[in-house]
Amino acid sequence: MTQNDYHIPVLLNACINGLNIKPDGTYVDVTFGGGGHSREILNTLDQNGRLIGFDQDSDAKENHIQDNRFLFIPENFKFLKRFLRFHGIKEVDGILADFGVSSHQFNTAERGFSIRFDAKLDMRMDQTQQLSAHDIINQYSEEQLISVFRTYAEIKTAPKLVDAITSARGIKPIETTFQLNSILEPFFPKHKTNKFLAQIYQALRIEVNGELEALKDFLQQSSDLLKPGGRLCLISYHSLEDRLVKHFIRSGNFNDDIKKDMFGNVQKPLKNIGKLIVPTEAEISVNNRARSAKLRIAEKIQL
Repeated sequence: MTQNDYHIPVLLNACINGLNIKPDGTYVDVTFGGGGHSREILNTLDQNGRLIGFDQDSDAKENHIQDNRFLFIPENFKFLKRFLRFHGIKEVDGILADFGVSSHQFNTAERGFSIRFDAKLDMRMDQTQQLSAHDIINQYSEEQLISVFRTYAEIKTAPKLVDAITSARGIKPIETTFQLNSILEPFFPKHKTNKFLAQIYQALRIEVNGELEALKDFLQQSSDLLKPGGRLCLISYHSLEDRLVKHFIRSGNFNDDIKKDMFGNVQKPLKNIGKLIVPTEAEISVNNRARSAKLRIAEKIQL
């Protein structure tokens, strides 16, 4: 499998520039995937540089880079600090995260991430975990399902959707993506079927993988691990992710609660670098999945 078959790296040059890489520095790619970003980081490092890649999806292991400067850790990035310290790494010069679902995950029908294929409801990034989309659809209470769709998809008609789901599963379990799509079809907005379904699948995927809580854990750990002047490059794909990233960079917390010391200085670990970066039309024409990407760059404040 080639890198591009697995996943085309999004905003590659912007990320490399944003990291402001030191050739002998230590860097982390917490969403290794197809290894596209990682390979480019390695190209900028000398023999004293080091790169650590994280990915909880076991399929990503197939893209392992044979390079003595590279270490692959098959874990969720919410365990970033734990596993870096296990390998004797207490601080790093830069961290990259691309929070999107890989092309490989979308295109592998049996993973259940895509609205395009009829497959068992799954959506687990980590195939060893127990909770799947099948469990959520068939076992969550009405109140829990409404909360998932309202919170993670911001769908106002969530109670009607959930009523249809619970009525259907009362007759027989909902096993596949196409079964779910069929149940929800009466609620599709005209001319917005794919967008509506994408929101539903997004909500299920976030719940299955605990994505927003993992993101919060990761951001807090990243700010602790970065050396003063170290860089953080973060690519988000929907407003829920981007809002957490933006607030954390701006205020150091997720409620965007600005706290100042007695001299009026904002108490936070990071400062924003540059403006929000989005893909060019040229990049989107080559990689349509980049269309909703937003890159924010931050730097650890030097005290």
